[in-house]
Amino acid sequence: MTRPPRGNDAGQAFPIYITVVAGLLFLAFVYLAVGQAAANRNSAQTAADAAALAAALDTRDKLADEWVENVLDPNKWQDIFNGNGVPFDGCGRAYELAAQNDATATCGFADGLFPGYTVEVETNTAVGDSIVPGTENMHSKASATAVIEPICTFDPPGEDAGDDVLPELDCDEDWKLDPDDLTDLPGPEDLFDVHLAD
Repeated sequence: MTRPPRGNDAGQAFPIYITVVAGLLFLAFVYLAVGQAAANRNSAQTAADAAALAAALDTRDKLADEWVENVLDPNKWQDIFNGNGVPFDGCGRAYELAAQNDATATCGFADGLFPGYTVEVETNTAVGDSIVPGTENMHSKASATAVIEPICTFDPPGEDAGDDVLPELDCDEDWKLDPDDLTDLPGPEDLFDVHLAD
């Protein structure tokens, strides 16, 4: 009894092998495209965060300078801690930081519980060529808001308080201010906390 001739198994497996390899390569290119888009998006978010923080830090420093100028007039302190008394013109710093991160920004005042800035950026670099059509001209966008939160509290001076007494500032540490010796004053970082809004 003779066996029927067997087909060439190697010849039948080769097309399946090619199909599997082609599918894996396609998936690899898709993952690469997703990775490119994610990296571009992360770059945009980093630029937005940095720009918003830069704008808020610039204004925080001006508020701290304003407080130092009015340290002998405690009746003005609360307005300064509330963000009043200086122009909110920190957007110039936001534009600089966005440009350093290869992005273009729009910036505006964030009106909320605490004053600050909202910055929206668009990356100058596109996602680039990939297997996903249309990505070559796509630019990532992101936004961030940074706020200036006062750290310190104090008891307002009474009507009978003299000029020789200043309220004690209750910050992360207590500051007992001597109007006759103002060489050791809290710095901007002691008076205000700048952070990204949730």
